[in-house]
Amino acid sequence: MVTIDSSSGVGGLLTSFRKLAKDSNKIMFIGTAGFCTPFAELMAYVIRDTNIEIGFIPETRPEEAREIIKTPFGMQIGDNIDFHADTIVLLGGLSMPKMGIDINDMKTTIEKVFENTENRTTIGVCFQSAFENQCWIGPIEFDHIIDSHLSIKTLKA
Repeated sequence: MVTIDSSSGVGGLLTSFRKLAKDSNKIMFIGTAGFCTPFAELMAYVIRDTNIEIGFIPETRPEEAREIIKTPFGMQIGDNIDFHADTIVLLGGLSMPKMGIDINDMKTTIEKVFENTENRTTIGVCFQSAFENQCWIGPIEFDHIIDSHLSIKTLKA
């Protein structure tokens, strides 16, 4: 993998994502329900004013795909949506061992989402090199990975 961009913070993550997503027609985020959902909604926010359709698939269950919609409260999960898309965003929570996601099941899910799609893009978004550490790079054919590292400081006033 070659570094094509470098930035920091949440703003950097969102800007990187917006640049990679700009040519997509339909994006399906795939992540763990609960943990990954708010990250998908946050990233969807930066493309809210485009014509890109956006959805979320929980784990390896494409038949449960839901639309991510713009509301007065930000981006939120909406009604059922067709799970087929030209862009997949895999979220790093999927690769965490405690989630128990089988990588072969994920590969099957990716193929279902890309059925009858010619131009395919797979983007990984993770923290602290999760995809690399869990050996998902290679078995999953990523086009791009946004790997973010957070530094946390808790202060007492």
